[in-house]
Amino acid sequence: MEPDAPEHRESTKRGDIKTVEAATAVLNGHGKKGFIARTWPFLGPAFIACVAYMDPGNFATNIQGGAQFGYMLLWVIFASNFMAMLIQALSAKLGIATGMNLPEVCRQSYSKPVVIIMWLVAEVVAMATDLAEFLGAALGFQLLFNIPLIWGAVLTAIATMIILSLEKYGFRPLEAVITALVGVIAVCYLAETLFGRPDWGQIAYHAIVPQFKGTESVLLASGILGATVMPHVIYLHSALTQGRIIVREPGQLKRLYKFEIIDVIIAMGVAGLINAAMLIMAAGTFFEQGLSHIGSIEEAHRTLAPLLGRASSWVFAISLLAAGLSSSAVGTMAGQIIMKGFIRRKVPITLRRLVTMLPAMIVIFLGFDPTRTLVISQVLLSFGIPFALIPLVVFTADRNLMGVLVNRKITTVAITLVAALIVALNIFLLYQTLLGD
Repeated sequence: MEPDAPEHRESTKRGDIKTVEAATAVLNGHGKKGFIARTWPFLGPAFIACVAYMDPGNFATNIQGGAQFGYMLLWVIFASNFMAMLIQALSAKLGIATGMNLPEVCRQSYSKPVVIIMWLVAEVVAMATDLAEFLGAALGFQLLFNIPLIWGAVLTAIATMIILSLEKYGFRPLEAVITALVGVIAVCYLAETLFGRPDWGQIAYHAIVPQFKGTESVLLASGILGATVMPHVIYLHSALTQGRIIVREPGQLKRLYKFEIIDVIIAMGVAGLINAAMLIMAAGTFFEQGLSHIGSIEEAHRTLAPLLGRASSWVFAISLLAAGLSSSAVGTMAGQIIMKGFIRRKVPITLRRLVTMLPAMIVIFLGFDPTRTLVISQVLLSFGIPFALIPLVVFTADRNLMGVLVNRKITTVAITLVAALIVALNIFLLYQTLLGD
């Protein structure tokens, strides 16, 4: 079965010829000298994928962790980030090696009933993802401009469609906008960290020394680690690389994958530092002031102004808005990849995007409690993780499918252990959420 042509493959001819030519020259050994110049054409896909690791859901978890336990759980964020790097690198590799994205490979490899079940689960995951992202962005609009949540959601939908419309101009404009929003989040949290004047000695210690303090800290650490993997972005990353730079010669495939690893390390490294900055901000402000009860985004925003000044609360809201808008666009993009990849139907792209966004709009319009809604969305995401992660492990270890980019044995062992840990933690979190006290 031939792989589907990704929608941005045509746009490559129109808007990204220079990037592809520069990348091809590097792969052929004729590119510009210097690490930055040689690496630049390959950067982009991981910066889109990394947005999923700093979405509004991460805000709440990291703030709660820092407020309740100070810097103690910082090591969990870094451990989670290393796992995320491995998973996203393998997703990118699948797209490079096969010319297909993960939903397409699933459709090719499994029976029709299994594919239908996987598609339905993936659709629910994409919708749950957009639900959380839309809530975060709408909340960002509300905190900044004091407008009703529903109008914030409408603005988010409009902004998401505008951002995604950049795809028709090629992959570079979309990558640039998403990367710019990631940059906004990074600058905001750099400012928040400096406002809080954290204890750098404690940060260095807890970044590398595993430590817990009671059952609650274990549960919260499990939440941070178990929510590391966002299933929609596993599907998406393989689509971002499948047609971006197309090579088939074994040596070029290996060189291309090495550059994609650099992309993943840089982008996911930035995401990890931003998550760490969230926890550090909460530890240096709320925990130090004895405000361990701070657990929601709204509470954090209200409390920052009297502690650190009005500017800090504005910076916090701007970072939340940037995270919500970028992750909403990425979540919706994943939804369109999932629908096309699993069911291979020519559904108009606007309709595919609206299908992904509609549940979030309905939930916000009906006025459901945002915090409770976020909890439910995370339960749905946890349920969907095995359906994306396990096939990724199986496929990337298949030599007939991956060719020269098949996983090494040590990689397969590592990703299997990581997958088992994450799936087990998410089952545990599902149990705690649905049946726990």
